[in-house]
Amino acid sequence: MNALQALTERRTIRLFQQRPVADADLATVINAARVTSCASNRQPLRYIVIRTTPLLDQVLAETAWAALVAPKRTPVPGKTAPAAFIAIIAPADAKPITYADAGASIQSMQIAAWTLGLGCCWLGAIKRENLHNILNLAPEKQAIFLLAIGYPAEQPVSEDVAGDASIAYYLDDANRLHVPKIRLEDLVDWR
Repeated sequence: MNALQALTERRTIRLFQQRPVADADLATVINAARVTSCASNRQPLRYIVIRTTPLLDQVLAETAWAALVAPKRTPVPGKTAPAAFIAIIAPADAKPITYADAGASIQSMQIAAWTLGLGCCWLGAIKRENLHNILNLAPEKQAIFLLAIGYPAEQPVSEDVAGDASIAYYLDDANRLHVPKIRLEDLVDWR
C-alpha cells in the first residue's frame, strides 16, 4: 500500500476485534509519530501505551465516541473495545503549536497503523483530569488526546458529497457507518 492510498482509504474505526496488537506493531506506529515534523524540532510530545486490563477499561470509561451514532459505535469492554490506547502527552502549559504537532503525529500514527492492518480512532472527547490521575501524570504533564488502536471489526465507507450537503455521518440499515466527505471541487478555491 502506498502513502496516497493509505491517506485516501483509511477510515476511523470505532469497533474492534478482540485480539491483541503486537508490541512491535505499536512501536512501529509510535515511531512514525517520533519522526514526524514538528515546530522548531522541539519534540514536546511523549506517548503512553495502555494495553493491559484493568487500565484499558479505566481509560475507555473516560472517553466519548461518535455522538451522532451513539451508542452503536461506543466500544464495549471485552466485545468491541480497542486492544490499546496511545495517550499523547504534552506539557501542561502547551502552546497552540503543540496541538498542531500532536495532529501531525496522530495522522502519522493512523497511516502507519492502517498499513499494518490496524484501525484507529483519534479521541479528543476525553475526561482529561480523570486521565491525568489514572495515568499518574506529573503535574507539569497532560494527556491532550488518545488514539484507540486495534484490529477493525467494521468497514466504514466514505462518500463524496457537494459542499452544501449534510456531512453528518450515519449508519445504514445494515449497521454500516457512512462518512460524507465534501468533494474536492467544493473545498478548493484555485487562484
